[in-house]
Amino acid sequence: MAEPKHVEGKNKGKVMMYTLSTCIWCKKTKNLLKDMGVDYKYIDVDLLEGEERKEAMEQLKKHNPEGGFPTMVIDDDICIVGFDKAKIDERLGED
Repeated sequence: MAEPKHVEGKNKGKVMMYTLSTCIWCKKTKNLLKDMGVDYKYIDVDLLEGEERKEAMEQLKKHNPEGGFPTMVIDDDICIVGFDKAKIDERLGED
């Protein structure tokens, strides 16, 4: 699979996001994580091609069968779909 981009921050567990480069909700979610100072990785799926895009979508659909964006996966377990500030705060907010 394509190498995800890494955004430095506080370790709140393994945070992986599947996004689209043109999606306003994806941008809002990235900005929220940045403002919260959370360490995370992301892949802009629409910028991938061929096999890499197919693999990224397969990974996304393991957690979110509907395939919507953004899809955030925390510790390979918790899945948050869309810009859901309340859920993100609950899972990744200050301890």
